[in-house]
Amino acid sequence: MCLDRETGFLAGRRGAAGQRLQHAGLRQLERRHGGSQLALSHRRNAGVADACGNRPAARVRNLDGGRGGGQGGRAGSAQRRLRAGHLHGGQHLEASHILEGVHSGLIIVDKPPGLTSHDVVARLRRLTGTRKVGHAGTLDPMATGVLVIGINKATRLLTYIVGTAKTYRATIRLGASTLTDDAEGEITGSTTTAPVTDAAIHAGIAALTGEIMQVPSSVSAIKVKGERAYARVRAGEDVVLAARGVTVHSFQLQAMHRLTAKNPAGEEAEFIDLDVTVECSSGTYIRALARDLGAGLGVGGHLTALRRTRVGPYDLGQAKTLEQLEQQADNDGAVQILDITDAARALMPVRELTDAEASELSFGRWIAPSLTGLHSVAQPAAAFRPDGELVALLADAGSQAKPVLVFTPDLGA
Repeated sequence: MCLDRETGFLAGRRGAAGQRLQHAGLRQLERRHGGSQLALSHRRNAGVADACGNRPAARVRNLDGGRGGGQGGRAGSAQRRLRAGHLHGGQHLEASHILEGVHSGLIIVDKPPGLTSHDVVARLRRLTGTRKVGHAGTLDPMATGVLVIGINKATRLLTYIVGTAKTYRATIRLGASTLTDDAEGEITGSTTTAPVTDAAIHAGIAALTGEIMQVPSSVSAIKVKGERAYARVRAGEDVVLAARGVTVHSFQLQAMHRLTAKNPAGEEAEFIDLDVTVECSSGTYIRALARDLGAGLGVGGHLTALRRTRVGPYDLGQAKTLEQLEQQADNDGAVQILDITDAARALMPVRELTDAEASELSFGRWIAPSLTGLHSVAQPAAAFRPDGELVALLADAGSQAKPVLVFTPDLGA
């Protein structure tokens, strides 16, 4: 732990106690110099870059090119570095930029193969310089595509994004089963697909479309008695999870390829690869669809490729690779995000407030219900003040509407 002699800030990540001391030091400096902007300017002019010598993080910037407006609720490394008056690469920021340095919003990432979703979160924590980063729905390491990342206040939207419908492109191999229901697992059985007809495949797909009961893969992240199912499988335990209801809105066969390859015994065997597009509810396992399709046809099946193309209203057209984001940070000293207001407008029903209603909600008070009266805690409306700022998420409750979440305008959630 290092002490900043100019402000008395405790630098370095040392938990809530260090953060409280850090905030106290800033307040003292503000009182001493007559306001936060002057205090920050004073600290910048004193030449204090970082009490522990950390490399400055990139700023976070809106998609429209403007810098962000509010700091996250937890004092992470970005706040420390930005308060020190430094931009990526060591350049000094003006005080107004320091105050605006850590913004809230979403980053739509095109996840590469080989990384876990947590790996991506860790990379973005380092890139943006804030600890308040989360994701809206796990992708397996072998999978690629849309991973929605929340930054600062926007992490509070992730619960609602997780529950949205998702779209995938996938390749299913018929003729072999694996321990994990995907290509990364050990092959547990192989059967020739020679007798399988095209009509039988179409019928099998149709049977797995609509509202179905699905048994999740045994190596899923679902907890069994407090422990992840995949951890129990790796420990040698035979795990069978309970079936649960999911909805497969669309299960479309795009292409079919009959091929010959060696089976686990080293013999030539016939397999079928199916390229499919699946739109489904939250909680649907695409590798379980592959497993069940193969089982229904009597030959076994597993997933060999998976790419998520859409999560709710967010799709690949908005996504950036990690390399693109890192290059952007190196070039511009900033990472572009989808601002929290735009993210909420795309995700939820919108309610436009009067100034009086916005004021009431800012204190957590209830207001008049929406015109439809249909907004719930699970599916709230995003409420905006007349200037377009996100104020709260609202749920109708009889003759009133109550705030489910209130977003503070300056200091984060």
